[in-house]
Amino acid sequence: MDAEFFSEVLGPSELQRLRESVQLGEPITAGQLTGQPTHYRDVEFIVGSWGMPKLSAELLAELPRLRAVFYAAGTIKFIATEALWDRGIRITNAALANARPAAEFAFAEIVLSLKRAWERIFLMREKRQFVQRDPLVAGCYGATVGLLALGKIGRMVAEKLRTLDVNVIAYDPFVSVAEASSLGVRLCSLAEVFAAAEVVSCHLPSTPQTQHLLRHEHFAGMKLGATFINTARGSVVRESDMVAVLKSRPDLYAVLDVTEHEPPAPDDPLFALPNVVLTPHIAGSVGLECRRMGRMMVEEVERYLAGQPLEGEVLREQLEMLA
Repeated sequence: MDAEFFSEVLGPSELQRLRESVQLGEPITAGQLTGQPTHYRDVEFIVGSWGMPKLSAELLAELPRLRAVFYAAGTIKFIATEALWDRGIRITNAALANARPAAEFAFAEIVLSLKRAWERIFLMREKRQFVQRDPLVAGCYGATVGLLALGKIGRMVAEKLRTLDVNVIAYDPFVSVAEASSLGVRLCSLAEVFAAAEVVSCHLPSTPQTQHLLRHEHFAGMKLGATFINTARGSVVRESDMVAVLKSRPDLYAVLDVTEHEPPAPDDPLFALPNVVLTPHIAGSVGLECRRMGRMMVEEVERYLAGQPLEGEVLREQLEMLA
């Protein structure tokens, strides 16, 4: 992993547990691994995180004893290759652990959006206006919240929304009506979610099918005063369409932790719109939250050695559907 993440992901207690299970080498960066792979020919396990190199056939050929990869971060899309599974190397990740802070962040933004707090912040900061009452405020009683996708994060958000007196609807073509009902969620079409919800929270994975899935008609069809939240992937939104609607509909808000290009260019129109709130991709694990991912991978190593199922294992056929 990148050197800056060594101590952030694996603290003293995590390292101690690893030492009790395996012969632990010194931490190395991607450059060290790819630059001198022959030094690591005896490695059987890799515990990695952000900054890990792609596990290409060429690199794996230099690691003949590698049996498993434990990735202490979210998606493995940028590191996994067909060669990995062809070799029978198992790979597991901490997406489940990383989902928790992302769900917490999205839930917090949903509550703030139902209160239209973003506009209040702008009025207080920019215009010194103390505005408490607003006919567009829905609040957290009887309002409708729409979720786009019921994957790991979407399900966690749905569970947290049960603590509010709100109606929850969702779009997910891969979830059955019965399964959604068990989560307290009613399934709808994509257009219906945008049209019915005071807040739409996006948790779609980035796949060829979701590329620019959210377009002009979806944003234009939103309710008066509604908010769109995206803590998933910027590529699922056709940003030019969203910007056009936001310019013509100042009653709407977009709260974006992700954008199509990260970071956005200095002249990106998103910076200039008063009804856009931007954060720099911080919904997932940050600070001490990263230790949760490291701890999960330490536990996965222990489960592997004990011959137990791996909680975060990713199979070849699952890769395309991952975020």
